[in-house]
Amino acid sequence: MGQPKKNTSSPAAQYFAEVLRLLRTAKGLSRNELGDLMAYSGAAVSAVETCAKPATDEFIEAAEKALEAGGLALAAAKYLRLERYPEHFQGFVQLEQEALSVSAYCTQMLDGLLQTELYARAVLESAFPPLEEEEIEQLTSARMERKVLLERQPVCVVNVILEEAALRRLIGGPEVMRAQFEYLRACAGRPNIVIQVMPTSMGGHAGLQGSMKVIETPEQTTLVYMEGNGHSTLVSKPQDVGVLARRYAMIRSQALRPEESAALIEQLAGEL
Repeated sequence: MGQPKKNTSSPAAQYFAEVLRLLRTAKGLSRNELGDLMAYSGAAVSAVETCAKPATDEFIEAAEKALEAGGLALAAAKYLRLERYPEHFQGFVQLEQEALSVSAYCTQMLDGLLQTELYARAVLESAFPPLEEEEIEQLTSARMERKVLLERQPVCVVNVILEEAALRRLIGGPEVMRAQFEYLRACAGRPNIVIQVMPTSMGGHAGLQGSMKVIETPEQTTLVYMEGNGHSTLVSKPQDVGVLARRYAMIRSQALRPEESAALIEQLAGEL
């Protein structure tokens, strides 16, 4: 006799599947009947209940409405969304979405909060080893969802310093970069977003040791996040955070002022 197939889905997916099944059976509905109410097939309901397929946001919202779940289904959404991110990034996403302020210094590419969908996809398509198309779709969607932070209430203050070299890198080609520059101009026009550029003419500066992201939590605690090659570090030790926060302040003072940065971005867009 063969061994039973092990369920390799995440705990959050398994929990949602069980809640969905319990809510459905409490209503006396078959999978096909629930599918009809949700405008999904019974096979789609079965796939989620057996963890064969992940529940999308649309599926969760439809289940909440069809089952009159009182928020039980919707409560799972934010945990399931987290699992769309790489494991090393999931903890930080929670901190980022709740932050009072986010200050990023980017060396190789634009910060995910400022990426267009096409730019983000091009970045993911360049990954090595190559990603499967389904994973690229999932990661692109997850990156776009992070942008709710930019319009959130209470307002989150976002400061981003971009290396000029990152702006000159034609990720996705000229058309993708033209749209990306347009999006940067729109972001820079928002009152809670400040974009600065570190020009290559600066030469040696305080940011040569690498990118970082400084966040201020709702408890007014400062943390620093750094990542590279699929690994990440969240720095919380006060003396280490202090050093990195002061370094970020120096990087910011060495970068172009916001209006100078906007002029350079305009110039680079015109060169495409």
